Amino acid sequence: MRKLFYFTAPWCQPCQVLGPIMDQVAGQIPVEKVNIDYEMDRARTVNVSSVPTVILVENGQEVRRFVGARSYEQVMQFING
Repeated sequence: MRKLFYFTAPWCQPCQVLGPIMDQVAGQIPVEKVNIDYEMDRARTVNVSSVPTVILVENGQEVRRFVGARSYEQVMQFING
């Protein structure tokens, strides 16, 4: 199973740009939004040091990640790799 983890924070400007795009992407693949203000330990566990960070996971294993805002098309390209 493939899934995206979207690490974000409400004070992050690029996150505000990427948020609606990730909502669109959620129609194609499951997306779990992780607010680092409340789940910093979880972010540290997977070595997230900047937001937004998006991690693609398949069968429980990280496949790849990106940091920063991207367009819908770029996110879909990232997913389909």
